[in-house]
Amino acid sequence: MSTIRFGPAGIGPVKDAISNLEMFHKLGFKSCEIAFTYGPYIKEKEDAIAIGEVAKKCGICLSIHAPYYINLNSKESEKIEASKKRILKCCEVGNWLGVKRVVFHSGFYSGMNSVEAGVKIKEGILEMQEVIKENKWSVELCPEVMGKVNVFGSIDEIGDLIDSTGCGACIDFAHVLARYGKYEFEKIKEMFKMKKWHVHFSGIEFGEKGEKKHLLTPIEEWKKILEFLKELDKDVVLICESPDPVGDSVAGMKIWDGMK
Repeated sequence: MSTIRFGPAGIGPVKDAISNLEMFHKLGFKSCEIAFTYGPYIKEKEDAIAIGEVAKKCGICLSIHAPYYINLNSKESEKIEASKKRILKCCEVGNWLGVKRVVFHSGFYSGMNSVEAGVKIKEGILEMQEVIKENKWSVELCPEVMGKVNVFGSIDEIGDLIDSTGCGACIDFAHVLARYGKYEFEKIKEMFKMKKWHVHFSGIEFGEKGEKKHLLTPIEEWKKILEFLKELDKDVVLICESPDPVGDSVAGMKIWDGMK
């Protein structure tokens, strides 16, 4: 049976982060993902260290979601360089915070096929890993399984990046549902063999082109995902990305507790 560390996406502004972590601890959360949607808003090293220390004291595993403006496969080299800088800045702040994983969207196909795009994205990840190593930052890059069919990030594509770079991954089950029309549990189990999983989940609205928007997480969908995870032997960080990430995390945790 897997162990699951539930928690929400979002820690709030710097001034509220510590009190929010203490609240999350009281609710029983064991993880939280800091959303740097438009860039790292924790600017001061001292603030990051203080937040990280409280998270550690509360037994909460922190991760970071890098900005959405990332494309490691742009036709314009300066956009690739800017994307790498954004991710690496998250890694630097993440190191202050004691974060182990930095989640990011890999990029677009930009008129290329999957293999060609994968080669460019792999190059970017390998270059960033060298910088991380040089700086002795204790963070792992985790490209995310994406929900739109015209965006790089299928299960196979992320699996190939793991094989070719040794990076981690973020398995977003809502994105999988949106991209494939089903959860593809067997394919996920086959592709992501590592013991430690970083997972996102929420409700989701989708159409022919995949993801449209995240929704509140229906109880029945929670049950499907948690039944699948229960049968595995994984160490799972499960971040809820619904419009009510705290409330939905509490709901998921209650369902999970009832399954044990």
